[in-house]
Amino acid sequence: MIPEDSRFETDPDEIFDEEPHLPDGWVVGGADPAVEADVEQLTALLRAHETAGRGWPSSGRDDVLLEVSDVGIRTRANVVIRDAEGRIVAWGSVHDRAAGRMLFLHVVARDLDHRDAARCAKVLFTWAEGQAREVGAARGLDVQQIDTGAFADDARQHAWLGRAGFDRVRAWWQMSRPVTPDEAGLVPDPERWEKNGVVFRAVGREGDGMPAEADLRAVHEVLEGAFTDHFNSREETFAEFVHRLRQDPGHRWDHWWLAEIVDEAGGEPVAAGALVATESESDDGPNGSYVDYLGVLSNARGRGVAKGLLNTVIADAAVRDRNRVGLEVDADSPTGADGLYTSMGWTTSYMTQSWHRDVPVS
Repeated sequence: MIPEDSRFETDPDEIFDEEPHLPDGWVVGGADPAVEADVEQLTALLRAHETAGRGWPSSGRDDVLLEVSDVGIRTRANVVIRDAEGRIVAWGSVHDRAAGRMLFLHVVARDLDHRDAARCAKVLFTWAEGQAREVGAARGLDVQQIDTGAFADDARQHAWLGRAGFDRVRAWWQMSRPVTPDEAGLVPDPERWEKNGVVFRAVGREGDGMPAEADLRAVHEVLEGAFTDHFNSREETFAEFVHRLRQDPGHRWDHWWLAEIVDEAGGEPVAAGALVATESESDDGPNGSYVDYLGVLSNARGRGVAKGLLNTVIADAAVRDRNRVGLEVDADSPTGADGLYTSMGWTTSYMTQSWHRDVPVS
């Protein structure tokens, strides 16, 4: 059940102006996270989608539960299509990510006849469009963006997106870097170290072990400031930011770092950079670390802040016996930011794309 403060339409039937055109006996409805069979089917569906798109799966049960369970349901809504035997053959999930930006996940079983698969895709797109209008109206917007992704080699997904009125707007390099045990010495201590007037430190902890709110707010302010002019950046409140990141299955409070400029005159340190990472699990072998966010304020660039934060997360991964650090890079950015990553050992594993559609709310 979607809570009362959700901006989504709770009843899929209210979205459709006419009966969805599906084979006899197929139904549109919801997934029940309390039913293990539903969670297993959604997990298998998502992993098959990833395997077809890039060659291997990475998502697991926790990723599915984030979308369909009470963990993330306040800002998300879901719909599934079941065939005549009750098997889930398609799944759509929308996420009210920030003002004017709604994320959309759409997955259709790979073993369906191409006509039935296309019918399912059309139903998911129609449902997402209706949800975009609901969210946009609740936020008082004239236009609501739907932001969805696709693997660069997934021709089936690209064709559906194009027919549904989406435009390919960006490409992304998904990069990874191996980590070796000796790299624990890249920095003196991942918890805190200093170089050239910049202090790199993990966010502080309160007496109860929870992170210090002042540090979390500093991370949020740095990232908001650093990404103001970046592609598709949308303002996100502190409450929205913390709520969203702590939902991630790989979230760890001890994976947040700040970089502060220290004034030689003895003034208060000023936050100039921030890095937020998560733990990425592996089906076989050690887990890895993943850089969700790395931001440096413009007035601190050129002082080694970004490289220092990256060395910190690499050293931290080595201390934790992890074998890799992953991150995402905007392949279409004119800044050439990938140069730093490649110089530090990152290589591209695969590519993804962003596709957008602007939906008039009225």
